[in-house]
Amino acid sequence: MSGNFGDLRELYQEVIFDHNRNPRNFHEMADANRSAEGYNPLCGDQLTVYLKVDGDVVADASFVGHGCAISTASASLMTEAVKGQPVDQVESLFKDMHAMLTESHPEGRDFGKLEVLSGVREFPARVKCATLAWHTLHNAIASARDVAQTE
Repeated sequence: MSGNFGDLRELYQEVIFDHNRNPRNFHEMADANRSAEGYNPLCGDQLTVYLKVDGDVVADASFVGHGCAISTASASLMTEAVKGQPVDQVESLFKDMHAMLTESHPEGRDFGKLEVLSGVREFPARVKCATLAWHTLHNAIASARDVAQTE
């Protein structure tokens, strides 16, 4: 089992580093019809999430901003995961991701690539870095005017 844990930790680090160095969907979206800002005052992570919602589907997603490797990688992985998904499934994924990152793995949920973010639970101080993009996504979907914060 310990070898398996080491493999997961190595994969976690590789994916985080890759998505931090080469974030996917990292650009302002000119034709976005939803957006929200997120800010973590403790570490200074700041981002804007852009969505193009077409009917009840998130047709496109992107983000811009600056932050630590975990914050950037989480936003990058998130935008990949939500593109083309129905809004209600994106909201369900938000809830399950929040549970996975803060409590425990929700039963029966296959997170795919997002699974690597579960390693953040080992570092309680970094959980807010990983959840910031997801809270910002939630606000964008809800067209909330508040800045998403992890405090």
